[in-house]
Amino acid sequence: MARKTNAFWAMNSGVIDHAIEPAQLRGRPSAAKSWLKAIELTSHVETDPHRLFADILEDWSEKQPDRPALISDAITLNYRELAARINRYARWALSAGIEAGATVSLFMPGGPDYIAAWLGITKVGGVAALINTRLVGQSLAHGLNVANADQIILAKNLAGVFETAVPHLKRAPKIWRHGDVAGEASIHAALAKMDGAPLSSAERRGITINDRALLIYTSGTTGLPKAASISHRRILNWGGWFAGLTNAAPDDRLYDCLPLCHSVGGIVAPCSMLAAGASVVLAEQFSIVRFWHDIVRHDCTLFQYIGELCRYLVKAPSSELEREHRLRLACGNGLRGDIWEAFQARFAIPQILEFYAATEGNFSLYNVDAKPGAIGRIPAFLAHRFPAAIIRVDPELGTPIRGADGLCIPCERGEAGEAMGRIGTADEAGGRFEGYTDATETERKILRNVLAPGDAWFRTGDLMTRDERGYFRFVDRLGDTFRWKGENVATSEVNEAVAQCPGVVDAATYGVKLPGTDGRAGMVAIVTGDGFDLGELRDHLSRRLPAYACPVLVRICATLDSTETFKQKKHELVREGFDPSRVNDPLFFLDVNLGLYRSIDAEAYAQLMNSTLRL
Repeated sequence: MARKTNAFWAMNSGVIDHAIEPAQLRGRPSAAKSWLKAIELTSHVETDPHRLFADILEDWSEKQPDRPALISDAITLNYRELAARINRYARWALSAGIEAGATVSLFMPGGPDYIAAWLGITKVGGVAALINTRLVGQSLAHGLNVANADQIILAKNLAGVFETAVPHLKRAPKIWRHGDVAGEASIHAALAKMDGAPLSSAERRGITINDRALLIYTSGTTGLPKAASISHRRILNWGGWFAGLTNAAPDDRLYDCLPLCHSVGGIVAPCSMLAAGASVVLAEQFSIVRFWHDIVRHDCTLFQYIGELCRYLVKAPSSELEREHRLRLACGNGLRGDIWEAFQARFAIPQILEFYAATEGNFSLYNVDAKPGAIGRIPAFLAHRFPAAIIRVDPELGTPIRGADGLCIPCERGEAGEAMGRIGTADEAGGRFEGYTDATETERKILRNVLAPGDAWFRTGDLMTRDERGYFRFVDRLGDTFRWKGENVATSEVNEAVAQCPGVVDAATYGVKLPGTDGRAGMVAIVTGDGFDLGELRDHLSRRLPAYACPVLVRICATLDSTETFKQKKHELVREGFDPSRVNDPLFFLDVNLGLYRSIDAEAYAQLMNSTLRL
């Protein structure tokens, strides 16, 4: 098959240095074959407990030393160079006195060296705490304090940000400068003195898959982030499962524009490709302007998405490159059903692999069949290994509903409830739950006496349904769902409807308290663009939602705050409410008598607070 010859490809031909036919001709495997390949790639994890993920890379460095492993605009490491870099970091950790189980915080931008650093440190038993570079001050200090690390690799350009956290630190870590090429505290100078050859057995220190490798922080959308404990076993399983389910091969290139300090962008995406001997293109961050340019320039065959990334692309103006790519698959989580088909059709994506997982969770769901809107299902032949259940809970209080026998009540098919994964050990069905650094937080995620006396299950905190064919669908985060006029309202359902209104660029839906009413009233904060009309919003929602689910209150914002993985931060919106003396944004309430949204001024606010307006 001939290589593309248009002007763009001719201009960038130097970037592509591998034959494109194998990936282009490789057909989409059946769901059964994908599952079997994933099982095959993870079946050996337990057989050799001393084999870590870095050893897989060592093997590939011998088989294909010159193939690019990690690619960025700043630097590219082939497999030989990556393996050597990992070994240098490992020997640096030994020379720096980092004991097995001791933590090193990484506060540095994403890139090939970031991945090499944590792979090397963990290869000899160190634990790498992946610190979010967007943190500052007390929030940054919290992450560093939780890590309890004696040493930190600190990027030169983040030194000023680090100083904002220093007054709040419980200990002063030894600082290794990343970006300074010389000096006693330069990590680059230290690495230059280290040998990149394979480690001896003595240097390996007997580290096994049971040992902790990473601390990865939760997003902190509703409070301070928690540090989840990630073992070598989990890294190997994540890499193997996704390498199998994506049918990855050495000729693949995956585009990863997600933060490397999080589990999907930093572990799942790169490790799935590196496990298969493929290449990973690392972008510093997601950019609508650069996305398709990068995909085509680097000849990517896959890309990793999360959260609202796909919706941002669908909402963006058309690009001349958006159908000039060679993508065969998009893999990720959070692709909502309302944009799935539009996304796939507009950009000509042959296959979408949607999945559900949590960094600290003990079970995952995979939509290998590419059923739009579903987050996955567990095949019958794996149900015994990964027992999952959906139980009835009070959607607002988050408490399980128990029967007369004291056990939880399983939901019927199609009924929304909290999804759970059974916690197992080596000799029983269920996934391991490795918990957090905080034992109290770990215990909060465990529910006992669920389906049988004495059993234990991991609480996802997510409301889901399961249909007759076994497909799981995400409904809402537990606590986001609220009751209004005696009905349960799922913020995700409302948000989908609002986002489809012409002129709405972004939206966040939540519930707020109103005096004199039961439950919480629906409120939506929206970012608007060309063509938005408040009257059209009302008409649009009345056609899409039952009356009780239509937002009672509307706030028009310039922007909406979100995490790096596009999870909305609603906590502050809920706290601010709809008081015009506290909120500078335009506020509106639904006047049911007039059937339209009216502005909330001081007088209207007083009437709402005194329950003299009919809602």
